[in-house]
Amino acid sequence: MKKEREKLWNTLSLETKILLAVTLMILTLFASNVFIYLQTNKIAVRMDTAYASNVDLSKLSEALTNVQEDLRDYVSTKSSDSLESYYRSEQSYRSFLERLNDKPIDQPVKLLEKNVRAMSDTYLKFAEEAVQAKRGRNVERYKATYERTQALYKYINRRISELNDQQFRNNTSSYQTLRNALRYMEIFSLVILIIVMTVGILLLRFIIKDMVTPLTGLARTAELVGQGNFHVKMPESHSEDEIGIVTRTFNQMVGSLDAYVEQVRESVEKEQAHLERELLMENHLKEARLKYLQSQINPHFLFNSLNAGAQLAMMENAEKTCIFLDKMADFFRYNVKKGLEDATIEDEIEAVENYIYIQNVRFAGEIQYEEDIDWAVTGQKMPSMILQPIVENAVRHGIREIGRQGKILLKVQAVEDGVRITVKDNGKGIEKERLAEIMEKKTAAVGDSTGIGLDNVMSRLELYFQKKVITILSDGDNQGTEVILDLPARREES
Repeated sequence: MKKEREKLWNTLSLETKILLAVTLMILTLFASNVFIYLQTNKIAVRMDTAYASNVDLSKLSEALTNVQEDLRDYVSTKSSDSLESYYRSEQSYRSFLERLNDKPIDQPVKLLEKNVRAMSDTYLKFAEEAVQAKRGRNVERYKATYERTQALYKYINRRISELNDQQFRNNTSSYQTLRNALRYMEIFSLVILIIVMTVGILLLRFIIKDMVTPLTGLARTAELVGQGNFHVKMPESHSEDEIGIVTRTFNQMVGSLDAYVEQVRESVEKEQAHLERELLMENHLKEARLKYLQSQINPHFLFNSLNAGAQLAMMENAEKTCIFLDKMADFFRYNVKKGLEDATIEDEIEAVENYIYIQNVRFAGEIQYEEDIDWAVTGQKMPSMILQPIVENAVRHGIREIGRQGKILLKVQAVEDGVRITVKDNGKGIEKERLAEIMEKKTAAVGDSTGIGLDNVMSRLELYFQKKVITILSDGDNQGTEVILDLPARREES
């Protein structure tokens, strides 16, 4: 029988073995917790109801007081409201009386309950007589009857108080017993959980050891093979799980490894020759790229050519072409000249104006550009090539191809601790996930003209001002985008 169980266990996969062990442990813990919960809940319910009888007696005393007060009000005023209130109080009091014992039982508490119930019946009888005498205008009778109800009211109240005290003592004793039982249940629960956890850990340790022992031997053997010893093998395993399959496969691999070594060596030599050819091709490619870069137009030659074109357009009375070429020359000159220098806000605004002018000439005036500038603060220094890439990004990714006229607002205003610059468009907007990627610099947006992306802009601003100054806001699809730069005030000497 034992051999059959071992054979069955060896046929199971590692996943099945671990799943069975964990499932067994979880089911055991679940059953233990359910048992503990039911027992604890049972004790808790009994503890909650321990003082219920005291609460009922307090309500009984309160109902009796209401009856007496309503009776006093009626015999004093004889109003219909007080009579109605009396009958309601009487009905409530009778409902509480029905919960008291009315049978002869040889227990002090039950006998006292029977006594209170009997006296209460007498009290209600006299109260009814007083009401009837008051309604019949029999003064002497209702006065005498009312005095009896008062005496019975005081007596019954004392008996209820005495009964409440006895019930409280009994309930206190029961409550203490339940608390002790709950404490013992806690200890019992802890012991059960410790036992279940210990058994579960031992079971898991057995399964893990069954897996780790052959893996440890496999690691040692693999280390010897790695040192060049191809004559070692793992002990034969009859297990059908993953470790047994790996062990048998490893032995087969070691047996045929020597034959593969020569093939690998030849393959490495071929790969080396191939790599040398690739390096030679890469060097030729780099050399070609260098020659290509050396053949590019000199920037100053470009500026001079654009200026010459502008003069030629002026001579031919082509005013718009002249302005366009001037804007182009100014735009590229600013890009080259200010690439590594600081600029003023005014310089950046001028670069944006040139860029917008050029784009409107290219795309027939599709961009509606507006400015709201506080020129008093435009002399402040900031990194160059900041605003134009932001506006370019708004044009490319915001308002281009939106099916309506694109609008861009550039706003510069003084704030308490510096200058706030806002670039707002009415374009496509940005989704929350995409906006988070941009703010975390996980994506880059490359422009048409400058090649400067938003991640570059944000990095340079943080390096320049030593803190984060850019905020991008968007409410989602087709809601537009707003880029806010809060530039701290910088003294000239800094």
